Amino acid sequence: MRLNKPAPLDRSGDAITQPGCALRTVMMLALLLLARPVAAETPEQWVALGERIHGGFGSYIALGLRIGLDAADQLGAEPGQLEVLLIDGPGSPCPCLADGLMLSTRASPGRGTLRVASEKAAADEFGVVVVRDRSSGEGLRYVVPMRARAKLDEWNRTLAPLARYHATMSEPEEVLFL
Repeated sequence: MRLNKPAPLDRSGDAITQPGCALRTVMMLALLLLARPVAAETPEQWVALGERIHGGFGSYIALGLRIGLDAADQLGAEPGQLEVLLIDGPGSPCPCLADGLMLSTRASPGRGTLRVASEKAAADEFGVVVVRDRSSGEGLRYVVPMRARAKLDEWNRTLAPLARYHATMSEPEEVLFL
């Protein structure tokens, strides 16, 4: 059986729609992430990466970034050294936090270091994130209370992507997670 020659990549900057391009895009993004230290990302780069991975950049992705960066800093972990478990809350519209967590920790479903649990968090929790350093075994648990959703949703309705990033990164920790 003869396979068709793959179509050329669409380099116009628009979404890539060619068969097989999604895998190549993911592989290129993985190489990009491995080639640069996480701490060197600018807010504009985080927003661009979030838009490429998720299809848009909202405050839930920004919150995943913030939690992942905080965990890596607190645990003193090297990029790719963390395992992440996201337990979505029953009132969460989607596990968008996972995309921000993936970008900021370099944990990935493909490597088995990022998982979204099938069970749900408690009713008063928007989500729970457990981050563990694979080398030391040390871990952290973040609880995003359901009350944080109103603020996150407001930012999604009223702010542009870069402003969502800045709002999420500057909000007091105790408002967004415990």
